[in-house]
Amino acid sequence: MELHLTAVVVLDSVTKLQADHRSAVVIAASHGGAYSGYLAASAGIAAIILNNAGIGKDASGVAALGYLQAYGVAAAAVDHFSARIGDGADMMDNGLISHANACALQHGCEPGMRVSQAARLLATLSLAPAQPPTAINESRHALEAGAPVAIIGIDSVSLLSPDDKGALVVTASHGGLLASSGSDSVDVPVRVISFHDAGGGKDDAGYGRLPSLARRGIAAVTVSADSARIGDASSCYHDGVISRANEPAQKLGVKPGQTLKSFYAALRVDS
Repeated sequence: MELHLTAVVVLDSVTKLQADHRSAVVIAASHGGAYSGYLAASAGIAAIILNNAGIGKDASGVAALGYLQAYGVAAAAVDHFSARIGDGADMMDNGLISHANACALQHGCEPGMRVSQAARLLATLSLAPAQPPTAINESRHALEAGAPVAIIGIDSVSLLSPDDKGALVVTASHGGLLASSGSDSVDVPVRVISFHDAGGGKDDAGYGRLPSLARRGIAAVTVSADSARIGDASSCYHDGVISRANEPAQKLGVKPGQTLKSFYAALRVDS
């Protein structure tokens, strides 16, 4: 059975997918990591356009494209300098395609194309629904356990727990604010938190959470896209090089180009 696509849905985050988005073309301003691909396949959508998040280490920012190709889902990513990560409307209005999987290419979605044009093309196609995907789980684990301060790794900021109060937290989420809410998504008073900078991108969107957190007195840094895999907290901790720090983090002595692991190690000693 084939489905004729008519709906085009614009979201600030792929986590906002709902049951009524099934079989739609989705423009989602999340990073194009593998977990975003899993969420898209799980929702039964027929096509998606994501942000390439600076592409980054091991091309993690576009890993969703290959993942979705295996399930027959057309997928593309926009150049992170053409549209703000976390801002679906900006992607729709201004985004330029940088990458496309074979399914998307077969249906006319090409690098250099405007997202609005690609969405119109994909919305006119009849595509078979994909099979249910094999589960990918975002993880949460102690990167360094025990006294004096735990270092907690979470693949997504959505996994923050009340138990993380006062902890050093490594997230592999992008550092951008969601345009629809303006929230930094940090509702626990952690000691320090890190994000992936998604290449910085248009209007420095990949650093957007840092000033928001500074206003609340929470120290925050980003690691560079080239140094660590987005969506992978372990990589951000072990491989990440700090690209930017807010004022509360600077007061803790962070140095430009310092590894995240060495910064957190120094904070543990000082605790």
